[in-house]
Amino acid sequence: MRTALLQLNSSDDPAANLPVTQQLIGQASAGGATFVLTPEVTNCVSASRTRQQEVLRTEEDDATLAALRAQAHELGIWLLIGSLALKTDDSDGRFANRSFLIAPDGGIAARYDKIHMFDVEVSETESYRESAGYRPGRKSTLVETPLGRIGMTICYDIRFPHLYRGLAQAGAEILTIPSAFSPVTGAAHWESLLRARAIETGAYILAPAQTGEHPATRGKRRKTHGHSMAVGPWGDILADGGQEPGVVYVDLDLPQVAQARQRIPSLHAASEFDGP
Repeated sequence: MRTALLQLNSSDDPAANLPVTQQLIGQASAGGATFVLTPEVTNCVSASRTRQQEVLRTEEDDATLAALRAQAHELGIWLLIGSLALKTDDSDGRFANRSFLIAPDGGIAARYDKIHMFDVEVSETESYRESAGYRPGRKSTLVETPLGRIGMTICYDIRFPHLYRGLAQAGAEILTIPSAFSPVTGAAHWESLLRARAIETGAYILAPAQTGEHPATRGKRRKTHGHSMAVGPWGDILADGGQEPGVVYVDLDLPQVAQARQRIPSLHAASEFDGP
């Protein structure tokens, strides 16, 4: 199954980001991909809450979602919109960080709201408080498709292995991890975490990523790690997008999932033990 990961350098202007994303989706489809994935916050990368309040929309009114659904239908492809930053009706005004799986007819096959918020202090000069602007999701998502069983996650979720184990035990063969990873933690942990989740679950890991320094009309410019990556069920790196925007292709062979799980049947072999 020909698959394509899009690596983007999205700005804080959704209207400007959309044609770039559409051009790369078209390129991926022309390259033979029937499953295309975009990164986290495809529509808007911004560190400014006031800017987000100006440009973000609800799911029902979001122009990026509408346009990408129409494009998936036109091209007849499965499309994972890694995530969109969206307004909600929450009383505290927080946004949703929501991933969408779009079917070839343009319909929304599944949604997933990011569960784990990136609230960290990476260094004295780099800190994040995602929960201040985004409300966490509460439900994992596994969807049955002709492509295989897909478990949907987002970025910081990667540090919580129980989520991936649960999805894999429920049958997930492909785990999606669209991201906008910090350059500092990305350099230290990105590849190791992706390979670990693949080895632990015996699943394919597909992780399209944002990259570079992101243009901003307001607030501090964010920087992201890049290196969109596909990892096989045995933990082998199948593709690495480096640091430039573009399209990364990978061919998936789903029988390898069953083979990896048969060789190391750890998913259903955990032993009970007494705690410390």
